[in-house]
Amino acid sequence: MNDSESVKYDITVVGGGIVGLSTAWQLQQRYPMYRILLLEKEQEVAQHQTGHNSGVIHAGVYYAPGSLKASFCKQGAAATKAFCQQHGIEFEECGKLIVATNAAEEERMNALYARCQENELEVFRLDRDALYRREPNVKGVAALFVPATGIVNYREICQKLAELFVQKGGEIRFGCKVSALQESHEKVSIHVGSDLINTRYLVCCAGLMADRLTRMLKIPTDFQIIPFRGEYYQLPRKHSQIVNHLIYPVPDPELPFLGVHLTRMIDGSVTVGPNAVQGWKREGYGAINISPRDIWDMVRFPGFWRLIGQNWQVGLKETKNSWFKAGYLAQVRKYCEQITLEDLQDYPAGIRAQAVMSDGSLVHDFLFANSPRSLHVCNAPSPAATSAFPIGNYIVDKLDKLDDLMTTV
Repeated sequence: MNDSESVKYDITVVGGGIVGLSTAWQLQQRYPMYRILLLEKEQEVAQHQTGHNSGVIHAGVYYAPGSLKASFCKQGAAATKAFCQQHGIEFEECGKLIVATNAAEEERMNALYARCQENELEVFRLDRDALYRREPNVKGVAALFVPATGIVNYREICQKLAELFVQKGGEIRFGCKVSALQESHEKVSIHVGSDLINTRYLVCCAGLMADRLTRMLKIPTDFQIIPFRGEYYQLPRKHSQIVNHLIYPVPDPELPFLGVHLTRMIDGSVTVGPNAVQGWKREGYGAINISPRDIWDMVRFPGFWRLIGQNWQVGLKETKNSWFKAGYLAQVRKYCEQITLEDLQDYPAGIRAQAVMSDGSLVHDFLFANSPRSLHVCNAPSPAATSAFPIGNYIVDKLDKLDDLMTTV
């Protein structure tokens, strides 16, 4: 190697969620001669966003044509299913119904139909009778049927990716929380507790902590991660067959991640949710959802207050429905009247790591930042899990263009 002897690793990936694991695995395949390390602060993979999502393999219905979201999602759905087939991971292509319950929603649904066609997705428009034949327990004036949507357990995919990465020669260290980063002309130094790890190049797939890692390297950015808590319920076993597909409401195009839906899970259960309420802790999955540090970071960021000012009515509605289960239930009963208050059983929450710009605008697409020796995934919104394979390939292609990386072995 031409580098200083103190540089132990060629590439280090921070983050053991599905994006980090996909990236590390593809790097190890592309560069089998390199020493590649993956750092994860928890004791297992997929302990944050990846392990707390709805398990949906998205088809790419909502995303603007030409966006990274649209292209990554379509490629990612195919790649995810192929990976599952190759490695014996259970998945089901159950399809999704987007249900309009009134004329205004039907009009927005028609716009979605046009978007599906622009994105070259297979989609079918159903009238009231056709909807009833597919879903006798769901009511609506019309629906879109997207057959390519599926379900899977993303933790199982992550476990297999970790296994394959190590088999190819990669190294994973668990329980390694990054406390500081320094970059020089030759390397990036990573502080993990009392240990110092040196690497020629750093890739950060840190999700909820993405902005903090860019700040450690003083990379100029104009965003901050604002956490939104997605709360779910699970239906009792007697309702496991209440729907045959995934059932989604027609979304608001300005806030497409809102809307409580019914999701068939790969284990045979059915979940209801999620909502989207302001999180006061970046990793607040339990009953206590407060972190003084996370709150302090938010209230000092001008974009947080602008976001609240622009969306306070929606925020109040989501918060009210979080506190009062009856309001949450009403969103589901718009299209599935059989569900009662007693049917909404506790289920773990998830956290959405939403990048927000200083002007208060939400970043709806993937966002990257870099320094001479680091690349950061700053925003990986849904469908990041579905898109993990093309995201990883995108990152590897970016690294492939670095002359230093290609010529020092």
